[in-house]
Amino acid sequence: MSTLNKIMTIFTFASLLTLSGCSSTSEEVIVDKSLLNNTAFAKQPVPSQEDIFQLDATIKMQLDSYFKGSTPTLPHTQRLLRFLVDNGDASLSYQSGANLTASQAYYDLNANCLSLSILAFSLAEHLGFESQFQRVHIPEYWDQTQGYSLLTGHVNLVISESNFILNKNTTTGVTLYTRPRSLTVDFDPNSRQQKFPTSDITKNRILAMFYSNRGAMHMIKQQYDHAFSYFKAAIDADEHYSGAWGNLGVLYRVVDQHQLAEKTYQQALALNLDNKTVLGNMALLYRLTNRMALALPIEEKLTQQRKNNPYYQIVLGNEALENNNLALALRHFNKARKLDTKLHSSYFGLAKVHYYRGNLEQAQKYLSQAYKLSEYKHDKKRYQSKLRWLQTVAKN
Repeated sequence: MSTLNKIMTIFTFASLLTLSGCSSTSEEVIVDKSLLNNTAFAKQPVPSQEDIFQLDATIKMQLDSYFKGSTPTLPHTQRLLRFLVDNGDASLSYQSGANLTASQAYYDLNANCLSLSILAFSLAEHLGFESQFQRVHIPEYWDQTQGYSLLTGHVNLVISESNFILNKNTTTGVTLYTRPRSLTVDFDPNSRQQKFPTSDITKNRILAMFYSNRGAMHMIKQQYDHAFSYFKAAIDADEHYSGAWGNLGVLYRVVDQHQLAEKTYQQALALNLDNKTVLGNMALLYRLTNRMALALPIEEKLTQQRKNNPYYQIVLGNEALENNNLALALRHFNKARKLDTKLHSSYFGLAKVHYYRGNLEQAQKYLSQAYKLSEYKHDKKRYQSKLRWLQTVAKN
C-alpha cells in the first residue's frame, strides 16, 4: 500500500499545519453541504459539544477543593497544571489516538494535545479564567497508528485573567486599565522550546477537529458508519474546516465512491488550496482512476516540498519496510537521521532494519539510542521492552 493511500489529516499531539495559500479567506468560499447527503451510511450518535467540554461533578468538587475556595489568579495556572499531573498517572503522557472528552482526559491523561487542551480549557473556565485556543504553525509531522501514517497537527491554549484589570489610585483618583496577564499552556515540549508562530482558532474549530479525529480513528477500524457520522458532525460544527472535508473524501474513496470523493476533495481544496494531505489523496484518486497525467505533477511537487522533512523520510522508510525493501528503508531512515539527529523514530527505524537483517548488535545499538532520545513515558516503555527482548534473544 502506498504512503499516500494511508495518509489522512488528523489533529493530534504534534504537528501538521496546512496554511491557506490564497488571499481570500475560507469563510468566503461557497460550501456544498449536499456532499453530505449519502444514504450509504447509517447515522450513528456522536457526543454533543456539552458532552465534550463538560466536567463532571466529581472533577468540579476536586478542583474547588484543590484551590480551597481562593479566588484564582494567573499564577494559579501553574497549580492548574500540577493539578492535572497529580490527578493523572503522574505524567502528562501522550497517545496519538486517544481522542478523549474533557472528563475522560481528566481521569486518564494519556490523551492527545487536543483533548488535553480541551481539558485545560474546561478547568480554566470553571475557575473563571479567559481562554483562547491557538493553532500552532509547525512543520508536517507523521505519526504511526495501527499501520497508518497520519499527518498530525498541534494546538495549544492561552489562559488569561479578565479582559481588563481595573487599577484605581485612591490618592490621585486616577483609574488605569491594564491588559490581562496571560500564560500559554502547551503540552508539547518541542513546540514550547521552538516557539512556532500561532493563530487564534474558535471553539467550534476545536470541536470540528475533535469530531474529525474520532472519525479518522473509526475509519481506520473500518467502522464506516461511525466515521461518516463524526465527519458530518465536524462539518456541521465548522463547515469551513478543510481537514474534515478531506477526511470525508478519503472515506468516500475507501468505499469506492470515487466521483463523490473527488468532489469532496475539491471542496476541501477550495477552502485551503495548500492542504497537502488533500492534494496527496487527490493524486492517489487520479492513480486509482487511471489519470496518471493528473496524478504525477501533484506527486512530484509534494515530493520536492517534503524531501528535506525528516518525518517524511521516516514515513517512506516505514513504507519500504512494509514492502520488504530493506536497502531503501535504510537509506530513508539514515537521511531522516542526518536531517534531524534528535528524532527517536529514525533510530527505531534503523533498529528494525538491522533486526530484519539479523544484525542484533546494531539493532540493539539503535534501539538504545531511540530509548535515550524519547521523551514520553509510553515511548520509553515500548523501547525498553523491545530492548529487553533483544537482549534475551542475543544471549540465546
